[in-house]
Amino acid sequence: MAKLWGGRFTKETNKLVEEFTASISFDQKLVKEDIAGSLAHVQMLGECGIIPVGDAEQIKHGLLAIKKMVDDNEVEFLVEDEDIHMNIEKLLIEKIGPVGGKLHTGRSRNDQVATDMHLYLKTKTTELIQLLADVQQAIIDQAKENVQTLIPGYTHLQRAQPVSFAHHIMTYFWMFERDKERLQDSLKRVNWLPLGAGALAGTTFPIDRERVAELLGFETVYPNSMDAVSDRDFILEFLSIGTIIMTHISRLSEELVLWSSQEFQFIELDDSFCTGSSIMPQKKNPDVPELLRGKTGRTYGNLIGLLTVLKGLPLAYNKDLQEDKEGMFDTVETLEGSLKLLAPMIETMTINKDVMRKAINNDFSNATDIADYLVRKGLPFRDAHEIIGKIVLYALNHQKFLLDLSFAEYQGFSLLFERDIYEVLAPEHVVAVRSSFGGTAPEQVKAQIKLAEGKLQK
Repeated sequence: MAKLWGGRFTKETNKLVEEFTASISFDQKLVKEDIAGSLAHVQMLGECGIIPVGDAEQIKHGLLAIKKMVDDNEVEFLVEDEDIHMNIEKLLIEKIGPVGGKLHTGRSRNDQVATDMHLYLKTKTTELIQLLADVQQAIIDQAKENVQTLIPGYTHLQRAQPVSFAHHIMTYFWMFERDKERLQDSLKRVNWLPLGAGALAGTTFPIDRERVAELLGFETVYPNSMDAVSDRDFILEFLSIGTIIMTHISRLSEELVLWSSQEFQFIELDDSFCTGSSIMPQKKNPDVPELLRGKTGRTYGNLIGLLTVLKGLPLAYNKDLQEDKEGMFDTVETLEGSLKLLAPMIETMTINKDVMRKAINNDFSNATDIADYLVRKGLPFRDAHEIIGKIVLYALNHQKFLLDLSFAEYQGFSLLFERDIYEVLAPEHVVAVRSSFGGTAPEQVKAQIKLAEGKLQK
């Protein structure tokens, strides 16, 4: 069968050109969106009297029949029909005859494909918001069980101050909350309808774009036809948000890899999220968080790829824009797979509370509290800082920790020390006194969890 656009041409398309320019291998993912857009478009054509109502009904039934064939996996998409739009239109004409050719009245593939991608991202963005909420719930569940569990807090990957494990893990809740907000906000830009813009200049037919927007659930239509067919900002925004989400997933994954190592042993990942070695039988490898960390690079590449495609394009539509889809699909699928694994992995991991506590007992993360202690006795902070530095050096040289030093040793550095210094240095006290809003004190962590639960219930 000749190309649906082939009237102007005198030669068949070179097979290599067909293969190189065809997008059906990947844009068939838009089949349901393409049919949905066509159903709304043909309904509007009938309502506006642009085509006979009987023709519109026939086209509608033909499209619904094709949709059922797609649902039943009975459709074979062909490279020679280039893309999802031409494949569907050809199937429609084969099914209902020449009247199927009236479907394309008042539109172009340029506004059609843009509409498909808007519809696709509307659905996927909403689904990703829910997947992020599932991860957040898993974090909350672990936090609730570990408000009193203490873990070394780090800066520069050096032990800094003890914190509640719940406080530590809740950091990621708030990262993912901002990600959700970014996705929710991006829907305002996704909810613009391009259909009806034509190839670039609109159409001579008296179409009702607002009616199509209503049928498809869009909030507004593009006011500029050239912008409608050439805009890919909504995909760029999605890809940008996707890279931020994967960055957060990667940071959490890095900690899970570290914490599950023999050197840390702070957690143990469930066997169902780990693999073994083909040669070393003792190994339990954290493959899932490692892959989550590694797949982050894919999303970075997808964002940079589309930015590069767009940076020098003149208005309006150019074939370069065909390169907008594969990266979008890949980022969506990477996010879906990552978030679906992350939630149950967090839920099922074992927290080794005793190991975490032992780590805190064997470090100097309570040193800041001695400085604060001396400041409250009237010593300037810089003087207190110097004294504590000398105490830490002394303890290191004598292979002791701060709670191991005798009262006489403390008084050798300053007579301001009293016997209550040991209460001040107790890890539970160190954590409990950090009770400013957002701090790691148990009552503040509980309040934070309650606030987080409120966010999820909205």
